[in-house]
Amino acid sequence: MLLQRTAATKAVRRLAAAISAVTLGVGLLSGCGSDSVDRPSGDTTAAAAGGAFPVTVEHAFGSTQIPEAPERVVALGYTDDQAILALGVKPVGMVDQYPNPPGTVPDINTQWPWVKDKWGDARPEVVMNNGDPGPNYEKIAALRPDLIIAVYSEIDQAAYDRLTKIAPTVGRTKGEAEPFSAPWQDNAVHIAKALGKEAEGAKLVKDIEDKLEAARQAHPEFANQTAVALSWYKNSVAPFTTTDVRGRLVSSIGFKGATEIDKIADGSFYTVLSPERIDLVDVDHIFVIADQADQDALKNFKLFANLSAVKNGKVSYLLDSEGPAIGAAMSQSTLLSLPYAIDELVKSVG
Repeated sequence: MLLQRTAATKAVRRLAAAISAVTLGVGLLSGCGSDSVDRPSGDTTAAAAGGAFPVTVEHAFGSTQIPEAPERVVALGYTDDQAILALGVKPVGMVDQYPNPPGTVPDINTQWPWVKDKWGDARPEVVMNNGDPGPNYEKIAALRPDLIIAVYSEIDQAAYDRLTKIAPTVGRTKGEAEPFSAPWQDNAVHIAKALGKEAEGAKLVKDIEDKLEAARQAHPEFANQTAVALSWYKNSVAPFTTTDVRGRLVSSIGFKGATEIDKIADGSFYTVLSPERIDLVDVDHIFVIADQADQDALKNFKLFANLSAVKNGKVSYLLDSEGPAIGAAMSQSTLLSLPYAIDELVKSVG
């Protein structure tokens, strides 16, 4: 199965690749600086951001001034496209976070229930696939962007410097020590500021926080229960930490997190449990994020089947990229996916 890195969650590269940042060493096309190219005309894929300009955005790699409302935005973070869409702009380029089934169109990443209407007929160019060592600089340059947003991304300083030769680039939040560690709220407002829509972004964040509060108020019983989100990886149970976007969402609707998992994970966003430590997920409620084949394999794993929570029917089986794709919505944890994920997560508890 493919675990996604997501707010901190198929959030994220192949599981092994998601653990560390990648050094991006691909060269740029010569002569493609943003100041020296003409923007294509007549392209309706992206709408201007509007808002108040110029704006200066402080981020992990310095500061970026955006002089006017961008019309051609490339989303280089795994889920940045969704925040951009939520603010009324259709990116011309994006990352394929979930692999598109071979030979199928349109791209699955534009067809999730929470983004499909926002994309409409627009078909963004894929500038990086999940698992690639880095972005395709040539494709990005060919799109003639006037803004590159690389917030939920692992780009390093060298990659940032190369991207700025194409267009103004906004990296992850200034206070984010490690890629993917910032709360979804911070990422959303950070992206909104780059689009000149900081107040609108803050309002969308507040609406989701209110929705989370409403879920907690409607289900006070959650506060007395410990819950964990997990997946099935390499024939093992793989729980997510309380600081991962999936763990944070479970806690945000009111459950207590399984903090012992954090100690074993030792800074990673997940851990793979040995048979001797399967007890760590024998909590009050288990949220399984996996597509059907992996769900079936997990159900046939005797150590899992013997857990008290499983025997008592306290498990929510959530399809990842298949069907309603609740797992994908949790793993992405964006302005668009969170309202959907919250509703479906609460509903799954029964």
